[in-house]
Order: sequence, then C-alpha cells, then structure tokens
Amino acid sequence: MSALFTEFKLKDVTLRNRIAVPPMCQYSAIDGFTNDWHHAHYAALARGGAGLVIVEATGVAPEGRITPGCTGLWDDAQVEGMAKIAASIKAAGAVPGIQIGHAGRKASANRPWEGDDHIANDAPGGWQTIGPSPIAFGKNLPKVPQEMTIDDIERVKADFVSAAIRARDAGFEWLELHFAHGYLAQSFFSPHSNHRTDQYGGSAENRGRFLYETFAAVREVWPQNLPLTARFGVIEFDGRDEETLAESIALVKKMREGGLDMLNVSVNFVIPETNIPWGPAFLAPYAERVRREAGLPVASSWGIDAPKNAERVVADGQMDLVMIGRAHLANPHYPYRAAQDLGVQKPSWVLPAPYAHWLERYALAE
Repeated sequence: MSALFTEFKLKDVTLRNRIAVPPMCQYSAIDGFTNDWHHAHYAALARGGAGLVIVEATGVAPEGRITPGCTGLWDDAQVEGMAKIAASIKAAGAVPGIQIGHAGRKASANRPWEGDDHIANDAPGGWQTIGPSPIAFGKNLPKVPQEMTIDDIERVKADFVSAAIRARDAGFEWLELHFAHGYLAQSFFSPHSNHRTDQYGGSAENRGRFLYETFAAVREVWPQNLPLTARFGVIEFDGRDEETLAESIALVKKMREGGLDMLNVSVNFVIPETNIPWGPAFLAPYAERVRREAGLPVASSWGIDAPKNAERVVADGQMDLVMIGRAHLANPHYPYRAAQDLGVQKPSWVLPAPYAHWLERYALAE
C-alpha cells in the first residue's frame, strides 16, 4: 500500500491523502481582494486530487503584503471572496486551508516577473516597511524598515487575530501562520535581523516572543477542533546551523505545548548570503528531526515533487504530509499521475468523473 495515498487525520479534519498544495502567491489581487483568477485557480487544484489546498500568503494588514498584488484579510469585505474559494475547495473533496502572514521588511515589493525588488515609498504601490530592527534585507530589497514600537507589535498581533477570525468565518478548516522565509515573524526570531534590546530581542526566548505571543493569541480564537499550524524556517544554512536548529526546536516545542498542531518545516531566508544545499528532499532530515524532537506532525516541501521522493519521505516517517507546489502548477492532476507512477490501483477516486473517465482511457492507451 502506498503511504502517500493513505488518509491523514488531524483534529476533526481528515485528508484523503498525504499530498498538500502549499501556499503559492498568485500576485493577482486588487487591494487585497480575490477575483475570478483565484476562484478558478484554487478550484482546479482541489479537483486535481490533493488532500489539502492552502490559499496563498494572505496579508493581515495592507503593509503586510509582499506585493500590491497579494491577497488580504484585513477587511470584513474580503471575506466573501475567500468564502467562495474555501467552498470550491471543499466541494472538490479537498480540505480548504489558508496561510496568513505579515511580510515585514520584505513587503512593498514588485511582483517577481516585474523585478521582485522594493518599490520606493513615494512610488505608486509602495509603502514604508516595518521590522524588529532598522536593518535592510539587502540585495534587491534595500529598504530599511522602520523599527517597530511595542504599540506596533501589539497592533500586528491583533491583526493576526482579526485575520484568523475572518478565515474561520470564510469557512477555512486549516490555518497556517507564516512564520518563515524572512518575513516579519522569522525576522524577529533571527539574530541577523533582530538587534533589539527589549523583551523582544537578545536571547532566543526573547526573539521567539513575538512568534509565540502571536500564535497564542490566534489559538484563543481559532476553533479547537480545527488544525492550527505554522510554516517556520528552522535553519538558515549560514554556518550556525546547529544553534539555529536547537533554538527553533525549543520554540516549536513551546508552541506545541500551547496547542500548535503541525509544523510546515522550511528555510529561514533571512539573509541573502547562505549556502543552501538544494537537492531532492534536502529538508527531509531536518523535518524528521523536528518531528522527533518537538513531538508533533510535520510537513515540508522543496525537492520532493517526484512521486518516489514524496512516497519515500512519508513511508520513512520523515514527514506526515508533503507540500507539492510547482508540480501542481505544471499539472493540477499531480495526485493522479503520482498514483499511476506508484502503481496505486484505481486512483480515479481523486478525480471528478468527467476527468477520470477520459484520463483512465488515455492511461490505458499509453
């Protein structure tokens, strides 16, 4: 039996398989509002057979968007469009999830195909970024963020709570907090970007305070029967890997004790000067370590698109779910193709009949 095509239950949610579509920014929103592009995009991914579909990084505040084209949940009026997306994902048999976050000093950027660089504060679409300390990321993102005051910190935590409530009201059944990739939460945790001397800087415990307090505040409003998860960079590949891993696992343990249900293991991406060992399933050993030492289920991505790799990391107990991104963009029916490659019998259960009938015929003709 294929491990990849077994069900996965977390809280009151059951996924039909271990394949998840991770948040992938579409950069196609207007003022944070979704539109026909998003509605068609997510419905198609869900019809393809994944067990979980997570809507792209969604800003908890206007200044928290990565680009002007990113989705948002800072306004009650944005709930209606998100509700349509959640309903379409569920109708197709997948669990609807959403990722909420704040981009911090990496915000106010052009879309990747338009430069992927900072937009000046006084230019159309640009705004002042914020962060734990006035330290720029560098390279194509040179803007120095405004150092957050305690009032700013409290405001952003409240923004996360409000966005989580709106996600709940929109019908999402899986919430992921974006604590990774050099965005605001990750930049609080990293000594590269956090030089504060108050209770939010210095020691690993202090640097993790914003993350934990934000998580704990969301935990209070997110339904106890639904999964509350986080995407978190546990390693930077900057030469202090063991120290970063130990600090990260300690924080994850604390969040697990406070009610975190799963961790989506990723890379920090806080500084541009790193030596990331890109390759097939290169994060699998780190995900397995987090799973073992922190004592909670894990997911991850990066280099596991090949069905045999996805099958292996689940079968070997390195991950509970696999996050398959670009392969789903190339083929929204990735789960069907993966089932064929792995010799899973009658995989058409993951597809609607109008697709399954013809794809089965096509498979027999190959």
